Amino acid sequence: MTGIKFNGKLKHFLRAPIYLTIFFLIGSIGLFFIDLRAGAGAFGISVLYGLLCFVFYRLYRKKINNEIISFATQFGMVQRELLRNFQIPYAILDDEGKILWMNNQFVKVSGRDKAYQKSITGIFTTITRQVIEQANDEPYSIHLEHNERFYEAALQKLSFSQDGGEQLLALSGEESLTALLLFDETDLMHYRKINDDERLVVALVYIDNYEETIDEVEDVKRSLLTAVIDRKISRFFSDINAIVRKVEKDKYFIVFQQQYMAQLEEGKFSLLEDIKTTKMGNESEITLSIGIGMNGADYTESAEFAKTAIGLALGRGGSQAVVKNRGEVMYYGVRGKEIEKNTRVKARVKAQALREMMETKNRVIVMGHQISDVDALGAGLGVFCAARELGKPCQIVLNTITTSLRPLVEAFSESAGYPRDMFVNSGEALDILDNNTLVVVVDTNRPNYTECPQLLERCKNIVVFDHHRQGSEQVQNPMMSYIEPYASSTCEMIAEVLQYFSERVHLSPLEADCIYAGILIDTNNFMTKVGVRTFEAAAYLRRCGAEVTRVRKMLREDMETYKARAEVVRHAEVYHGAFAISVCEASELESPTVVGAQAANELLNIVGIKASFVLTEYQKKIYVSSRSIDEIDVQLIMERLGGGGHLNVAGAQIEDSNIDDVKNRIENILDIMIDEGEIKL
Repeated sequence: MTGIKFNGKLKHFLRAPIYLTIFFLIGSIGLFFIDLRAGAGAFGISVLYGLLCFVFYRLYRKKINNEIISFATQFGMVQRELLRNFQIPYAILDDEGKILWMNNQFVKVSGRDKAYQKSITGIFTTITRQVIEQANDEPYSIHLEHNERFYEAALQKLSFSQDGGEQLLALSGEESLTALLLFDETDLMHYRKINDDERLVVALVYIDNYEETIDEVEDVKRSLLTAVIDRKISRFFSDINAIVRKVEKDKYFIVFQQQYMAQLEEGKFSLLEDIKTTKMGNESEITLSIGIGMNGADYTESAEFAKTAIGLALGRGGSQAVVKNRGEVMYYGVRGKEIEKNTRVKARVKAQALREMMETKNRVIVMGHQISDVDALGAGLGVFCAARELGKPCQIVLNTITTSLRPLVEAFSESAGYPRDMFVNSGEALDILDNNTLVVVVDTNRPNYTECPQLLERCKNIVVFDHHRQGSEQVQNPMMSYIEPYASSTCEMIAEVLQYFSERVHLSPLEADCIYAGILIDTNNFMTKVGVRTFEAAAYLRRCGAEVTRVRKMLREDMETYKARAEVVRHAEVYHGAFAISVCEASELESPTVVGAQAANELLNIVGIKASFVLTEYQKKIYVSSRSIDEIDVQLIMERLGGGGHLNVAGAQIEDSNIDDVKNRIENILDIMIDEGEIKL
């Protein structure tokens, strides 16, 4: 024990009497100058005190050493016993993940004995050397499953120095030790799951074509038809213990527990197909739209999610279910054509609303999607005519003039009586924008697809006209949104709006030609998505002076474009015997995306082709034009690529990719949808 030396605070504490002796001696010397006898006495007492302290220090030093060592030993044993019987599984790992020590609880959880000194990865495969290295930088935790129980594994590098920097343990080189603690989360996850399962989900169910169907049925059968619909809806949701309340003649409010969502999703919301079989003298199919909101912060927010979801379902043409789970949106049952609305009440209401908005603004700016087509230009021109009727200046944003648009744009020259600034680019549009400007978006409802997304960020007065199905990305908080997926084109919608906008709206033959051309292009010469209202809109434009011959001349193309389209068709590859996939080379074409869309239409004329996909690399993006006739819903395919569209006309724009990658992605999507039964060949 003689080799042991006291250090730190303990050394100073034990030597305190000696320090006091020195203090007393100095004081005694000071007394000599005051009183010689008092100083001598104090000095003698101080020397005696110092000798006694030194003797006692030497006599009891060994005993103090033994007591300290005994205490330290007992304290260390207590610490080891506490760690050994610690209720939280605890282990020490080296820098390679090898187990150096584990407590009793860790032995019990891992199923290994204390002599086990192999890699921790052999027990928990998710705790790899890379995970341990992350814990060396800062405390790190992962979640894992072992023997049907769930744990949070917390890893932390052990520190071997005190605050004062005194080193307690030295490790050679790069070696280090890591502490591993396992926190059992099984019960927590169990109760969390119970809580999630019992959360209420809000659903809204709307009958898409209630008025049209009821009008087809005899008076005596109408109540019976309504009762059958009510019964099917109530029976479907009663299987999941839902509360169903009919709030209007064609609207239902439903509440059920979240645990039943998996059952509904697995069944792909079979009510959507079951309701179509309801026949009580009605010729047309009855379709439903379902909007579901879940996982809101409270029930009010879930109800708002349900409203948003039903809006998306209706905006995409109905006959489908949309589930909004906070930021995630899922679609189910998107099959079949959009239900055409025969009534024009909505068009009349929107026309009057647009007029009122224009009257309160000083200026109107219209823009379509990037690389605008004839439909976007024609719709923009229709809004221009409406603004002109009210004496409001109007500009059309047009950044790229394609070969198909050039004849139309050049016709609206200053010499023909049109303003010099009728067409502006994005920069000019931003310069003229102010707080009293109305921005009208046509032929798209996705902000990132517009000619100038910054206009939507800076302007609060926004109106949207579009005929494409809505996706999760959409223009936020528009003053008015008129989206009708059943319409053949945006030009058709604008033609209807113009008829109700004012009794005195005048369209020149050239303006009527342009709007008519938009309908003609989007319907592929009246062969795709054509309804009764399409022909009524065309008839209105014909009365305004539209001439088919002039339109045909304006839409003619040059020889190079025609040859390029033929090359796309010639080099098309057939996948699974039903899908034509081809690439449009953009090197020598002024408007390659237009050629790609035209080629996609051409490929459908080949026997056996159910859907076509044409890929075009242009301006650092891959543009995909997809078409089908009636058997394949290309919108579903394009949505998985990040795009959208209609049942038989859809597309996508993909950044940071190349032709081969996108082609492989399309083929993989087709394979998956065939395996899942979404596509039937």
